[in-house]
Amino acid sequence: MSKKVIVLLAPGFEEVEALTPIDYLRRAGIEVTAAAVGIKAPGGRAAVQGSHGIQIMADTDLYDLFEGKKLVPAEWDGVIVPGGLPGADNLAASKETGAFLKAMADAGKLVCAICAAPARVLYPLGLLAGKKFTCFPGEEEKLNSSGSAGGIDGWKEDRVVIDGNFITSRGAGTAGEFACAVVSKLLSEADGKKLAERVLL
Repeated sequence: MSKKVIVLLAPGFEEVEALTPIDYLRRAGIEVTAAAVGIKAPGGRAAVQGSHGIQIMADTDLYDLFEGKKLVPAEWDGVIVPGGLPGADNLAASKETGAFLKAMADAGKLVCAICAAPARVLYPLGLLAGKKFTCFPGEEEKLNSSGSAGGIDGWKEDRVVIDGNFITSRGAGTAGEFACAVVSKLLSEADGKKLAERVLL
C-alpha cells in the first residue's frame, strides 16, 4: 500500500515550498493530497492563491476531509506545512490545522514544515519542544528560548533538519532537499537518493 501525505495550502503559501514536495513525492510513488485551508468550495476543489499570485487547484479542503472523517492520523502517513506569508500565519490561525498537526505528532506520524512554518505554525503549538529544527533565517530570533516549545535552543542552521518524526527546512531554495528527505523517511534512503539523482538535485 502506498504512503499517503497531505499538504496544507492556505492563501499566501509559498508556491515552491508546496509544489516541489507535491511533485517530488508523486514522482516517488507517494500519494499526495493538496488540501485547502480556510476555503470552502463545492466538492472541495478550491483554488488557493500563493504568495506570488500563482493559483493552485487543491484536491480537497479541510472541511470536506473533516466531514468525511478523514482529517485523522489513521488516514495519513505524513503532513507537509509550506511556509510563505501570509500563508504560514493563515495556517497558524486555523484551529482545525492546529488540532490535526497535534494529533499527527501524537500519533508518531511524519510532520514536515519549511520556511516560516516551523516558527509560526509548529512552535506556537508546542510541537518543537525538545526538538532540533530549522526555519527561514531570522524567524528563530522571534522565538522565546525559555518558552515551553524550546525556542532557539533547538534551532540549527542546517538546510534540512530531521529529529524523530519531524523534518524542517529553511526556504524555497531548500525545497528539493526537503522533499527528498521526506521521501527517504517515508520510503527509504535509497529511494530518496534515487529521486535526488533523477531530478539532478
